[in-house]
Amino acid sequence: MSDSEDDVPALSAEALCALQEFYSETSSSTPADRFSVGALQEDWSMSQFWYSDETATRLAEEVVREAGEGGRVACVSSPSVYQKLKQGAVVGSDRVSAVVLEFDRRFSAYGDDFVFYDYNEPLRLDGVAPKSFDVVLADPPYLSEECLSKVAQTAKHLSKGKVLLCTGAVMEKLAKELLGVTMCSFLPEHNRNLSNDFRCFVNYPSRLLS
Repeated sequence: MSDSEDDVPALSAEALCALQEFYSETSSSTPADRFSVGALQEDWSMSQFWYSDETATRLAEEVVREAGEGGRVACVSSPSVYQKLKQGAVVGSDRVSAVVLEFDRRFSAYGDDFVFYDYNEPLRLDGVAPKSFDVVLADPPYLSEECLSKVAQTAKHLSKGKVLLCTGAVMEKLAKELLGVTMCSFLPEHNRNLSNDFRCFVNYPSRLLS
């Protein structure tokens, strides 16, 4: 893929209108409203399925605990967790910083916390230094070997060590090969029930394992 601006996905007129409306609504809203899970509607054409509030909270608690005081968290294709962190509803979330790496430019409403991300170019991360995040939480948008392999490149590039992966159970073998992760007993849920068995995987000792 070329580096030219012509190749960067542009928003349609309808999407631009929706983004303008979102900016307008969030400019005067509280953090809890602005960053509520589902503040932006799912776009199924981009394989977007938001976590349930309970799951977003549990995962946010996990990354806060693992990142530690002053830690940095990268949410790769996992905006629900980023939003939960920014709500201020999770204890300790004010002691970590987070960015959201997303293909969907509607999330540019979150300013400098937004990093455009196309998994097809896993290391094209403008302005983001390698090995600069204490925890990387990644949720590949598609259940395919190609997608997981490229997102794994991104996770390894960004993380100082800890990776929390959320994907289908069917990807367990490949995930272990690529990232050395183990499947957790914790069962993540989405606002809309998915037909596939969805799981979490970690490469470090975690409360999600038990």
